[in-house]
Amino acid sequence: MIHGLSAFPLTPMNESSIDLHAFAGLVERLAAAGVGSMGVLGSTGSYAYLEKAERMRVLREALAHSGDVPVIVGIGALRTRDVLALARDAEDAGAAGLLLAPVSYQPLKEHEVYTLFESVCTAVGTPICVYDNPGTTHFRFSDELHGRIAALPNIASIKIPRLSDDPAEAAARVTALRAHLPAHVTLGISGDAAAVRGLAAGCDGWYSVTGGLFPGVVQQITRAAGTGDMATAQAVSARLAPLWALYDRFGGIRVMACAAALMGLCAEDCLPRPLLGLRGEERAHVAQVLRGLELL
Repeated sequence: MIHGLSAFPLTPMNESSIDLHAFAGLVERLAAAGVGSMGVLGSTGSYAYLEKAERMRVLREALAHSGDVPVIVGIGALRTRDVLALARDAEDAGAAGLLLAPVSYQPLKEHEVYTLFESVCTAVGTPICVYDNPGTTHFRFSDELHGRIAALPNIASIKIPRLSDDPAEAAARVTALRAHLPAHVTLGISGDAAAVRGLAAGCDGWYSVTGGLFPGVVQQITRAAGTGDMATAQAVSARLAPLWALYDRFGGIRVMACAAALMGLCAEDCLPRPLLGLRGEERAHVAQVLRGLELL
């Protein structure tokens, strides 16, 4: 499912509606850039804030404007019945892949998460990416659980969280996880600041927030890494350090929303409440960083 860049765009919205025109424009930018795939309704795409019908409108809009680029769609929800309904609708609509995080309010046990993935694999035939994101779900997969889930039919990829800053530790982590997985299941790194370490450690691709708005610069990194030119990949990533610092300070979704508004790609107020966009000095700081990186 994942090799190279999988770009994750925003879903611009306000409290009354989704800005489908702005969203279509973001999708068209990714299609024109020739990204490997795009992941709509991920965390940056605000899937958790949208109702089922809204999520289907977003998916259909993505499919209508994505050209030949495969579309992966988030189907995470609190209840298994809702996950199954979203999975079936996405498969019927023509999504190339499903991105599933174990969303919860009550903390989940390992057997409950396994049963969730087993239920979806039984219901649909579309390839599934396991979304391992403890920062939002507060669930931590063990390597053994990853292995059990990866043995299910349809499991095609695992989106793993940020790795250690130490290259040796990052490589050891990827090696240890791969030992539990079938050969066909790919690993995609997330956490943009650490993506080069993940690619150097043997990940197959990069599930990228930055790529959802700035696919060109992210493709420079993934293409260099794909040819073994890690020096170039690391140099480009290091140049983007001021952008990574903004993510750490404000959160990636707020930075991307601010950047998209500064670029005239969506309205300034484009996040679901209670999330609030950056204003004043914070917005000016983002603009300054983007201009310094020649991204604005």
